[in-house]
Amino acid sequence: MSAPRPGRVAGKTVLITGAAGGLGEAMALMLAREGARVAVTDIDGDRAAALTRRINEEHPGAAFAYAHDVASEADWERVVTAAVADLGGLSVLVNNAGVGGPLAFVEQDTVDNWQRQYEINLRSIMLGAKHAMPHLRAAAPASIINISSIAGLVAAPGMGAYNATKAAVWMYTKTLALEAAKADWNVRCNSVHPVFIKTPILDPFIAMAGGDEDKAHERLARGIPLKRIGEPDDVAWCVLYLASDESKFVTGSEFKIDGGMTAQ
Repeated sequence: MSAPRPGRVAGKTVLITGAAGGLGEAMALMLAREGARVAVTDIDGDRAAALTRRINEEHPGAAFAYAHDVASEADWERVVTAAVADLGGLSVLVNNAGVGGPLAFVEQDTVDNWQRQYEINLRSIMLGAKHAMPHLRAAAPASIINISSIAGLVAAPGMGAYNATKAAVWMYTKTLALEAAKADWNVRCNSVHPVFIKTPILDPFIAMAGGDEDKAHERLARGIPLKRIGEPDDVAWCVLYLASDESKFVTGSEFKIDGGMTAQ
């Protein structure tokens, strides 16, 4: 009788930001199932702790939780230090935390809106890479996975701050990839660009549809060739690939999880 197949990320140690729900939750669950030990971080520490309890019930000792403000450099220093100690190293960083903002056309937009999205969507990724990189280098082969958005590739009126910060994540990821490659660090860096995914980020669209979730999803799917919106696991599968050594020759690339939307 053959031995059980090891998980695709067995032995990997992973830090995921914004992981208490939505895409981050799906990533944490999938990576733990596939053999990784995961550090779940979120501004909502209680929800992060609840997720780790759920993971540890199935995979004892596989998950740790940390309250984490990704816009704070001091928090990054604290959380990375704690996660490395708890996990026994760090081989994968998933910069997933992000926020949207109100629909705001240029004459009504505010500096506060731009500042908030800049700090959480973009500055946090620089801070994460800065403080995680020494540990990733030590654990190589390693991987940085930055969650951007289709909105970083395709613009829309009233979404200036979101479009700009998510586009910057895309390009900054390429810079990181080239820096790591030229320095022979064996740390891959790639970005992931989802379109509409069934998470709470769609709640404003559901509200606009009078609370009718099916109607909201149908409207959002009209511009997608596959005629549906995505599931959180659709993104998590991509992250699993990029976290694994299956992607050992992939760096500086962008992965579109968009049902064919940008192919039109």
